Amino acid sequence: MTPLELQNHWRRHKQMSDTCSRNHLITHFAYLVKITAGRVVNNMPASMERDDLVSAGIVGLIKAVDQFDLARQVKFETYAIALIRGAILDTLRQDDWVPRSMRERLKAVEQTYRRLESEHGRPATDDEAATAMNIETDELHKLLFEGGRTSVLSLDDILCRGDTGEKTPLLDMIFDNGSPPSLEVELTERRRTLVQAVDRLPERENLIIALYYYEGMTFREVASILKISEARVYQLHTQAVVRLRNYLKQDTELFH
Repeated sequence: MTPLELQNHWRRHKQMSDTCSRNHLITHFAYLVKITAGRVVNNMPASMERDDLVSAGIVGLIKAVDQFDLARQVKFETYAIALIRGAILDTLRQDDWVPRSMRERLKAVEQTYRRLESEHGRPATDDEAATAMNIETDELHKLLFEGGRTSVLSLDDILCRGDTGEKTPLLDMIFDNGSPPSLEVELTERRRTLVQAVDRLPERENLIIALYYYEGMTFREVASILKISEARVYQLHTQAVVRLRNYLKQDTELFH
């Protein structure tokens, strides 16, 4: 599909509610579902097929096509990937396939990073966190890697409080197109707080968050750019999300 044809389908879908153009858009961007499903989780739970994730991702894509605002200065691909990823993670959470022991160990990592940063006034290093947990640094790296591969920790899982009390993925809230003025003020404050939190991250973790969530790159692509292993990207991503969760917990009125 040429850019002009794509633009025409967007116009017909948004201005004329043309079902045919809507279907063309969904079909054209369907590749994003396959890419995102492959990025979200490498190890499938035994109780779930990859087709289940793809089906969930398609629901996210349809939502993205219907809610996307052409006036926003955001690439559709970036917006769609956020909603697709959120839909897939919701499906995985419902299946609750991650071992409790893994969740408990990652919670211990989160608490350790929070305590060390409070004590030192700066982000804790890998060695400091490992020492505090009485484990080897390599064991910490393995834990962070496994946590990243199973998508136990994701920026999409940092949840916001809505007016109804329901929890909504952060990026979904950021890109909400039908918000009343009062909610827009709150969303603006959430965005500002998130940007400040990301800016507090160590340089490489900051870059990984930007490339993965806002540029829509895969971990493999991020690894190539940073010239490190894909496993190390998983580790640093999980580490970054742990830090962000700790930072954002301080703003209890905006984030859970």
